[in-house]
Amino acid sequence: MIYTFLLSCLITATSCNRDSFTPSQGDDIKNSGDVTIVMTNTNRAYDLTKKYVDFSTKFNMSPNTITLNPTQKFQTMDGFGAAITGSTCFNLMKMSKEDRTKFLTETFSDKDGMGMSYIRIAIGCSDFSLSEYTCWDKEGKENFGLQSEEKQYVIPVLKEILAINPNVKIMGSPWTPPKWMKVNNLTDLKPFDSWTSGQLNPKYYQDYGWYFVQWIQAMKKEGINIYSITVQNEPLNRKNSASMYMSWQEQQAFIKQSLGPQLKAASIATKIYAFDHNYNYDNMADQQDYPVKIYNDAGAASFIAGAAYHNYGGDKAELIDIHNQRPDKELVFTETSIGEWNDGRNLNKRLMEDMREVALGTVNNWSRGVIVWNLMLDTDKGPNRDGGCQTCYGAVDINKSNYKSITRNSHYYIVGHLSSVVKSGATRIGATGYTAEGLVYSAFQNTDGTYAVVLLNESNDNRKITLADGKNHFSYEVPANSVVSYRWKN
Repeated sequence: MIYTFLLSCLITATSCNRDSFTPSQGDDIKNSGDVTIVMTNTNRAYDLTKKYVDFSTKFNMSPNTITLNPTQKFQTMDGFGAAITGSTCFNLMKMSKEDRTKFLTETFSDKDGMGMSYIRIAIGCSDFSLSEYTCWDKEGKENFGLQSEEKQYVIPVLKEILAINPNVKIMGSPWTPPKWMKVNNLTDLKPFDSWTSGQLNPKYYQDYGWYFVQWIQAMKKEGINIYSITVQNEPLNRKNSASMYMSWQEQQAFIKQSLGPQLKAASIATKIYAFDHNYNYDNMADQQDYPVKIYNDAGAASFIAGAAYHNYGGDKAELIDIHNQRPDKELVFTETSIGEWNDGRNLNKRLMEDMREVALGTVNNWSRGVIVWNLMLDTDKGPNRDGGCQTCYGAVDINKSNYKSITRNSHYYIVGHLSSVVKSGATRIGATGYTAEGLVYSAFQNTDGTYAVVLLNESNDNRKITLADGKNHFSYEVPANSVVSYRWKN
């Protein structure tokens, strides 16, 4: 739950048990302990820094106590990560094998890194691919096939990631179908020979469903299991370099008539997520509550796990609204970006805002996962293409002059702070108690029984906070303008 209320009273430390209220002495030099702590602050004095503290042996009287309630259960977590785009893979493959392995291990390893656990890839090209293509650019089923960008860059990187962490979940999203399936509109049905915009010709619904099946099966032959798909990236955005408009009515019909039945017939268990666009539905009145309108058809809804959202317009409160309308359906957050427009390399600003609005904000509003945009771009914000984003930064940026020096941006930290302590299959649980302005947190119980808490202190003051689980408690001083992740055994 999110707590952003003013602290109602101030109680001096002398009125409390000191051991419970202040950090244990010497915790900075401990290399093991009951509780593992990961910490980052905006000036990088702490930079995913790992520390340890022990449970207190004294009675807890701290007024700054947050108490976990594992009997109050919310959603199950799928994972956290970033998009492995063509551009990301190009940059990774430019690195030396040794440096690339080191970075991917730090990012994806559960044992030796942050354990990122959910990634998103394009089905065909995206606006951050090296070229425009699909896997079926010429009619005739014999012409389907994985393309050179996938074979040279994306698949080799995915295999390296899976070798480090075989449990990473992979989501696939198309930015455009093959151009020969597109029409200018659903009235004229004239061929639309463009990667940008257009609509799916209903006469090709069955072919396009077959395309999804073939792509999932082709990736499986490469040893890559596709956990989930979305039907269309940003279906209300006609302007991306690779894009297609798809109303809720079209998506409902395509899922019900083709995609759902074809995945089922092929015994493919890959989850289908609807929508995959902004909280505000790009202010289109007839497209409001897009996924709920799709769910209203029971036949279509039977094939759909839930809905996916981006944050380029609107507010995260939309997730609560959709959950309340259909609590039986899942939610996942699948894209957000940093760039020149939002001061993307200013960690002092972005770490706080992105942790509040994206990481904890979506999780506390029922999202099962958080996936940010490009994992890695170069210091020239690329490779990028005309018509795509020319001003985006990556979760990390690699120096284009040597493909060695890496700068970690806010998105790397916000996902890392979640994935380092909250593992796939964890359940978000209740947490109550201490509240203060600028304090946001979320609590979880992992499948191994461990507890995890991720906490944001957006104030300019250090905060001495005690965490309690009903059995054990411990205290730690949370630095000003910082994010702290905790994990401990029950």
